[in-house]
Amino acid sequence: MAADPPARGPARPPGAATDRARPSGAATGPARPAGAVAGPAATAPAPGRAARRGRRAGWWRRKSLRFRLTAVASAVLAVALAASAYVLVGVLGRALIAGTDDAIHQRAREVVSLADAGRLPVEMTSPDGVLVQVIDAAGRITHATPGTDRLLPLLDAGERATAIARGGAGFVDGGPYGIPHVLRVRVLSADQGRTVIAARPFSEVQTSVNTAAHVLLVGTPLLLVLLAGVSWVIVGGTLRPIAALRRGAEEITDTARSRRLPVPESRDEVHSLAVTLNDMLARLEKADARQRALVSDAAHELRSPLASIRLQLEVALGHPEGQDWRETAEGVLEDTMRLARLAEDLLALARLDERGGALARREPVELDRLVPQTVERYGEAVTVQVAPTPGDAIVVTGDALDLGRVLVNLVDNALRHTVSPVVVELRTEGTGAVLTVTDDGSGIPEADRERVFDRFTRLDSARSRDHGGAGLGLAIVRETVHAHGGAVTLEDAAPGLRAVVRLPLS
Repeated sequence: MAADPPARGPARPPGAATDRARPSGAATGPARPAGAVAGPAATAPAPGRAARRGRRAGWWRRKSLRFRLTAVASAVLAVALAASAYVLVGVLGRALIAGTDDAIHQRAREVVSLADAGRLPVEMTSPDGVLVQVIDAAGRITHATPGTDRLLPLLDAGERATAIARGGAGFVDGGPYGIPHVLRVRVLSADQGRTVIAARPFSEVQTSVNTAAHVLLVGTPLLLVLLAGVSWVIVGGTLRPIAALRRGAEEITDTARSRRLPVPESRDEVHSLAVTLNDMLARLEKADARQRALVSDAAHELRSPLASIRLQLEVALGHPEGQDWRETAEGVLEDTMRLARLAEDLLALARLDERGGALARREPVELDRLVPQTVERYGEAVTVQVAPTPGDAIVVTGDALDLGRVLVNLVDNALRHTVSPVVVELRTEGTGAVLTVTDDGSGIPEADRERVFDRFTRLDSARSRDHGGAGLGLAIVRETVHAHGGAVTLEDAAPGLRAVVRLPLS
């Protein structure tokens, strides 16, 4: 047993100092591990490296989608082709080795059979290129194929015994035996202590594998370039409809709003995108037309009271001595109140449009309390009938202020045409609350009962300045009721008209 190596220096007793003397006043404390860096700099990344990574990521993001898709596809194809080539060469080599092993094993078995039967020919042939040596128990070569050494066995006695015990083929350098090749050798035992050695040059396998590797080495890059070009063309064709959509979008301006984006013939995701975008453009165009009509109608409605106020004031100032200033003030006040109502209606519509059909507040609203409180200010001009309900009150979910405005608009509209008091009725039907406002006026023809819910729509009988509205009350009613998940309709009351509002109960 080897002795332990001698110590390189005198042994130090435990606890002895190993550092050099510290200068006076140096701080003492626990030793810092070797390589440790004090402070946050130990974990902070190098700013230059982060900047380089950011520049590389920015360079990649600035490339076109076509380039990035082609590059990714080409990279995946390159990895797949390289892996396939590697696997193919490996499988081919193993298959050729297995074929060579089968051939020499088959040839060796044939020779063993002939040797055991005592029918070995004096001159052995090798039609399949397999070299054979038959060695007797004394180690002499008794039979051999042409091209094989007849004096020196390919394997000595120990190697032959090992090969027989292993039971497989192995490699032998043929140079010492006058064979300029590496040999694939298989050894079998025969009767009477004889041994059969079968060998075949491995150069054929090496040549085949090298040829396949060279073909793949040259062909794989060419195939990769071809597939990259095909990917570039396919990706370009796939993105061409998107480019057409972009060009079509560039041509759509505020003066050409009715244009539509081109829709590809293929029924794919781009087709669905184009259809969706065209539907969006149609909705925007409709909303724009509706907004322009609202502005035009609002300007028309504002012009009449403003012109009336201006005319009254000009007449009063032009003839002050014969002017009834109280009458003038009452006329100006009436037109001013009309402007205020119009402004309130426009503001209510603007808020409804801004919310997109959503409620400003969602809270429980007791209609059996809201309805009497709202119509109380009308006095005897309006009568209220609330049908009794067993158990709880009539409660809906919504905005109490908006629902009160709905009722006020309906009652005001009914009072303009009624002769008798307006009847307001509240009841429940199934899972909904039903609110009706009934008058005994001239009613509305059935053909016009949907049209009156449009903005700034007024029938001829309601166009007087004293009694007619601006045509926004019923529009506010419908949009508010729809926001609460309900519906509003007009029915014939015979005589008169009945407005029916249905709201879902909470």
